[in-house]
Amino acid sequence: MEDGEEMASGTETTASLGYEEARDELVEVVRRLEAGGTTLEESLALWERGEELAKVCRRWLEGARARLDASLAAGEDDEGDGEE
Repeated sequence: MEDGEEMASGTETTASLGYEEARDELVEVVRRLEAGGTTLEESLALWERGEELAKVCRRWLEGARARLDASLAAGEDDEGDGEE
């Protein structure tokens, strides 16, 4: 279970992964799962790693959305201040 264990444990903790890194690794996990040829244990380890990576991606995207929303709200406040 060498490859599955390496993928499951990851070379980096999920907390230190950037969005692109997590997304790219998630794509690789999905590719390996779809290709088949892994044992049940390897497949479970890959699935668990994929779930972790999906959470990382979701957190990054939610953070980006919050920043955009805050920026848009600040822009609307600035426009409102100029008209008064």
